[in-house]
Amino acid sequence: MTPDVRDRADRPARLESRNGAGGGTIPESAWDRALHLIGRADEVALACHVTPDGDALGSMLAVAFVLRSMGKRVVASFGDRIFAVPRLLRFLPGQEMLVPPEEFPAAPELLITFDSSTFERLGLLSDNTARAREVIVIDHHPSNAGFGTLALIDATAAATAMLAEQLIYRLGGGLDRDIATCLYAGLVTDTGSFRHSSTTPAVHQMAARLVATGLRTDEIARELWDRSPFGLLKVLAAALERVTLEEGPTGGMVWTYITRVDRAAYGLPYAELEGIIDIVRRTDEAEVAVVLKEDDQGAWQVSTRSKGAVDVGAACAALGGGGHHNAAGYTSHAGVEETMAALRRELGKA
Repeated sequence: MTPDVRDRADRPARLESRNGAGGGTIPESAWDRALHLIGRADEVALACHVTPDGDALGSMLAVAFVLRSMGKRVVASFGDRIFAVPRLLRFLPGQEMLVPPEEFPAAPELLITFDSSTFERLGLLSDNTARAREVIVIDHHPSNAGFGTLALIDATAAATAMLAEQLIYRLGGGLDRDIATCLYAGLVTDTGSFRHSSTTPAVHQMAARLVATGLRTDEIARELWDRSPFGLLKVLAAALERVTLEEGPTGGMVWTYITRVDRAAYGLPYAELEGIIDIVRRTDEAEVAVVLKEDDQGAWQVSTRSKGAVDVGAACAALGGGGHHNAAGYTSHAGVEETMAALRRELGKA
């Protein structure tokens, strides 16, 4: 079993105090069912959403380590047409357990999904998921209605990584530096470096447990936020040149867009655009920030952020996506103006 750097006697007390710590709204019967399904499985397939972020990939790899230590055959993937771990996440350990979608089991006996709020967010792995005998959905998005055969969903958790940690404890595992690195990547990215309102005392307590394994938080921060290719600066310049500030009923909205042509000029992969919304959202005059990013197939991936007065999660859910009150997204196959017109209507309702 994976080494545990903490006192195992302390674990039951923590598990009995789950409210707000990830797992607090999940019935014990659901956890028991998950443990039963995992216990009887010889092979466990793991999947996270397309274009994985730190929470999706980190949570999946952390659980993969523990399942492998239990003697399970583990296969993990995400359903992007171009299968590549985003550059910012290539420091995560455990990537030898990843396989491209075409090597993923066609009809797994047991499949566990991570951080995917909808069936469609699994991309090329959607069909595999539909054919799976059992599907455990682990997620913290309030828009997730539970598309599997067993839902481990807690919208009070700041990150799916908090639920992954709970599952690891319940499986009898613990934390080593590799597992902690994966979980910390999920926790720190989904809380915005502990800046978001979702950062509860339980978040900091979990961070302390992870840091206690000896991981280097400075190195993780450098990989996640302090590195970028030169081409990103040029694409960012184009996005800021187009940025627009509009008046709105509950405050202004700032928005911009980035095309495939912008990226192609500098050979910039789509995944490199993840942090641009965090620059645009700083605008004092705007309550809502929006960035439209054209992916490699020509669809617009819409990222939205709110400072609290507008529920962008509800607006994005109405347009086929989802997320949280202050951070959400969806996919649009219309043009820029049509996409923004539809989004304005839903934001007005929200």
